[in-house]
Amino acid sequence: MNYKKVALYFGSFNPIHNGHIGLGEYLLEHTDVDELWYVVSPQNPLKKRADLWDDELRYRLACEATKGNERMGVCDVEFDLPKPSYTVNTLRILSEKYPDCQFSLLIGADNYQIFDKWYCYDEILRDYTIYVYPREGVEVDMAKFPQMKWLDAPLYPISSTMVRERLARGESVDDLVPFKIADKL
Repeated sequence: MNYKKVALYFGSFNPIHNGHIGLGEYLLEHTDVDELWYVVSPQNPLKKRADLWDDELRYRLACEATKGNERMGVCDVEFDLPKPSYTVNTLRILSEKYPDCQFSLLIGADNYQIFDKWYCYDEILRDYTIYVYPREGVEVDMAKFPQMKWLDAPLYPISSTMVRERLARGESVDDLVPFKIADKL
Protein backbone atom coordinates (compact mmCIF):
# COMPACT_ATOMS: atom_id res chain seq x y z
CA MET A 1 0.00 0.00 0.00
CA ASN A 2 1.18 3.49 -0.85
CA TYR A 3 0.84 5.64 2.23
CA LYS A 4 0.62 9.40 2.22
CA LYS A 5 3.28 10.66 4.64
CA VAL A 6 1.76 13.25 6.94
CA ALA A 7 3.72 15.08 9.64
CA LEU A 8 1.69 16.38 12.56
CA TYR A 9 2.78 19.63 14.16
CA PHE A 10 0.95 19.91 17.50
CA GLY A 11 0.64 23.23 19.24
CA SER A 12 -1.64 25.78 20.76
CA PHE A 13 -0.86 28.19 17.87
CA ASN A 14 -1.85 31.03 20.15
CA PRO A 15 -1.69 32.51 17.49
CA ILE A 16 0.05 30.84 14.57
CA HIS A 17 3.03 32.93 13.42
CA ASN A 18 5.72 33.07 10.74
CA GLY A 19 8.00 30.72 12.68
CA HIS A 20 5.34 28.00 12.63
CA ILE A 21 4.81 28.46 8.90
CA GLY A 22 8.55 28.70 8.13
CA LEU A 23 9.29 25.52 10.04
CA GLY A 24 6.45 23.74 8.26
CA GLU A 25 7.81 24.84 4.88
CA TYR A 26 11.30 23.70 5.87
CA LEU A 27 10.04 20.24 6.84
CA LEU A 28 8.15 19.86 3.58
CA GLU A 29 11.18 20.94 1.52
CA HIS A 30 13.83 18.86 3.35
CA THR A 31 12.14 15.54 4.15
CA ASP A 32 10.04 12.99 2.31
CA VAL A 33 6.87 14.17 4.08
CA ASP A 34 3.98 14.76 1.66
CA GLU A 35 1.85 16.97 3.90
CA LEU A 36 2.04 18.82 7.19
CA TRP A 37 -1.01 19.19 9.41
CA TYR A 38 -1.05 21.78 12.18
CA VAL A 39 -2.94 20.13 15.05
CA VAL A 40 -4.47 22.90 17.13
CA SER A 41 -4.45 21.71 20.73
CA PRO A 42 -7.10 22.96 23.13
CA GLN A 43 -4.86 22.24 26.10
CA ASN A 44 -1.31 20.98 26.36
CA PRO A 45 -1.09 18.82 29.51
CA LEU A 46 2.33 20.30 30.27
CA LYS A 47 1.22 23.96 30.02
CA LYS A 48 -1.27 26.22 31.78
CA ARG A 49 -4.40 27.38 29.95
CA ALA A 50 -4.25 30.93 31.36
CA ASP A 51 -3.44 32.98 28.25
CA LEU A 52 -5.01 30.69 25.67
CA TRP A 53 -7.21 32.31 23.05
CA ASP A 54 -10.52 30.72 22.08
CA ASP A 55 -10.09 27.31 20.39
CA GLU A 56 -12.16 28.19 17.32
CA LEU A 57 -10.33 31.48 16.82
CA ARG A 58 -6.92 29.80 16.91
CA TYR A 59 -8.18 27.13 14.49
CA ARG A 60 -9.64 29.71 12.05
CA LEU A 61 -6.44 31.78 12.10
CA ALA A 62 -4.33 28.67 11.37
CA CYS A 63 -6.66 27.74 8.49
CA GLU A 64 -6.41 31.23 7.05
CA ALA A 65 -2.60 31.31 7.46
CA THR A 66 -2.17 28.03 5.54
CA LYS A 67 -4.80 28.69 2.87
CA GLY A 68 -3.38 28.26 -0.61
CA ASN A 69 -0.64 25.82 0.40
CA GLU A 70 -1.97 22.43 -0.69
CA ARG A 71 0.67 20.60 1.34
CA MET A 72 -0.39 22.23 4.61
CA GLY A 73 -3.56 21.58 6.54
CA VAL A 74 -5.07 22.30 9.92
CA CYS A 75 -6.66 19.71 12.17
CA ASP A 76 -9.06 20.24 15.08
CA VAL A 77 -9.41 16.59 16.09
CA GLU A 78 -8.38 17.33 19.67
CA PHE A 79 -11.31 19.70 20.22
CA ASP A 80 -13.60 16.69 20.71
CA LEU A 81 -11.22 14.67 22.87
CA PRO A 82 -11.00 14.67 26.67
CA LYS A 83 -8.76 17.37 28.09
CA PRO A 84 -5.92 17.62 28.57
CA SER A 85 -4.94 16.29 25.16
CA TYR A 86 -2.45 13.46 25.00
CA THR A 87 -0.58 13.08 21.73
CA VAL A 88 -0.76 9.29 21.76
CA ASN A 89 -4.57 9.37 21.87
CA THR A 90 -4.70 11.77 18.95
CA LEU A 91 -2.27 9.61 16.98
CA ARG A 92 -4.38 6.52 17.61
CA ILE A 93 -7.54 8.26 16.45
CA LEU A 94 -5.96 9.80 13.35
CA SER A 95 -4.28 6.51 12.40
CA GLU A 96 -7.64 4.75 12.61
CA LYS A 97 -9.53 7.51 10.78
CA TYR A 98 -6.94 7.82 7.99
CA PRO A 99 -5.56 4.32 7.34
CA ASP A 100 -3.98 5.50 4.07
CA CYS A 101 -1.74 7.93 5.97
CA GLN A 102 1.57 7.25 7.65
CA PHE A 103 1.82 9.80 10.44
CA SER A 104 4.93 11.33 11.96
CA LEU A 105 5.49 14.06 14.53
CA LEU A 106 7.32 17.35 14.45
CA ILE A 107 8.51 18.43 17.91
CA GLY A 108 10.89 21.03 19.27
CA ALA A 109 14.13 20.30 21.08
CA ASP A 110 12.44 21.51 24.28
CA ASN A 111 9.92 18.67 23.95
CA TYR A 112 12.72 16.25 23.07
CA GLN A 113 14.23 16.93 26.49
CA ILE A 114 11.03 15.94 28.29
CA PHE A 115 9.75 13.36 25.82
CA ASP A 116 10.04 10.58 28.39
CA LYS A 117 7.43 12.48 30.47
CA TRP A 118 4.86 12.25 27.68
CA TYR A 119 1.98 9.86 28.24
CA CYS A 120 2.79 6.52 26.50
CA TYR A 121 5.93 8.01 24.97
CA ASP A 122 7.32 4.53 24.31
CA GLU A 123 4.37 3.71 22.05
CA ILE A 124 4.90 6.93 20.11
CA LEU A 125 8.61 6.16 19.70
CA ARG A 126 7.84 2.65 18.53
CA ASP A 127 5.09 3.48 16.04
CA TYR A 128 5.86 6.93 14.61
CA THR A 129 8.76 8.81 13.05
CA ILE A 130 9.64 11.88 15.07
CA TYR A 131 11.34 14.93 13.58
CA VAL A 132 13.01 17.34 16.01
CA TYR A 133 13.75 20.98 15.29
CA PRO A 134 16.23 23.14 17.20
CA ARG A 135 15.10 25.68 19.77
CA GLU A 136 17.24 28.65 20.73
CA GLY A 137 19.13 28.06 23.96
CA VAL A 138 18.08 24.41 24.24
CA GLU A 139 21.00 22.00 24.50
CA VAL A 140 20.14 18.32 24.16
CA ASP A 141 21.70 14.92 24.48
CA MET A 142 21.06 13.60 20.99
CA ALA A 143 21.83 10.07 22.16
CA LYS A 144 18.80 10.02 24.48
CA PHE A 145 16.40 9.10 21.66
CA PRO A 146 18.65 8.08 18.74
CA GLN A 147 15.71 6.99 16.58
CA MET A 148 14.44 10.56 16.28
CA LYS A 149 15.41 12.55 13.19
CA TRP A 150 17.06 15.91 13.74
CA LEU A 151 16.27 18.76 11.37
CA ASP A 152 18.92 21.31 10.53
CA ALA A 153 16.19 23.94 10.37
CA PRO A 154 16.87 27.62 10.93
CA LEU A 155 15.92 29.16 14.25
CA TYR A 156 12.85 31.35 14.11
CA PRO A 157 13.13 34.05 16.80
CA ILE A 158 9.35 34.49 17.02
CA SER A 159 6.89 33.32 19.65
CA SER A 160 3.15 33.52 20.09
CA THR A 161 3.83 35.28 23.39
CA MET A 162 5.70 37.98 21.47
CA VAL A 163 2.70 38.40 19.15
CA ARG A 164 0.22 38.63 22.04
CA GLU A 165 2.41 41.14 23.92
CA ARG A 166 2.71 43.41 20.90
CA LEU A 167 -1.03 43.24 20.32
CA ALA A 168 -1.65 44.13 23.98
CA ARG A 169 0.53 47.24 23.52
CA GLY A 170 -1.32 48.17 20.31
CA GLU A 171 1.77 47.56 18.16
CA SER A 172 1.94 46.05 14.68
CA VAL A 173 2.56 42.32 14.30
CA ASP A 174 2.86 42.42 10.50
CA ASP A 175 6.45 41.14 10.66
CA LEU A 176 5.54 38.25 13.01
CA VAL A 177 2.46 36.66 11.46
CA PRO A 178 1.42 35.65 7.95
CA PHE A 179 0.03 38.66 6.07
CA LYS A 180 -3.23 36.71 5.56
CA ILE A 181 -4.06 36.98 9.26
CA ALA A 182 -2.33 40.22 10.35
CA ASP A 183 -5.51 42.29 9.91
CA LYS A 184 -7.61 39.70 11.78
CA LEU A 185 -5.70 40.02 15.06
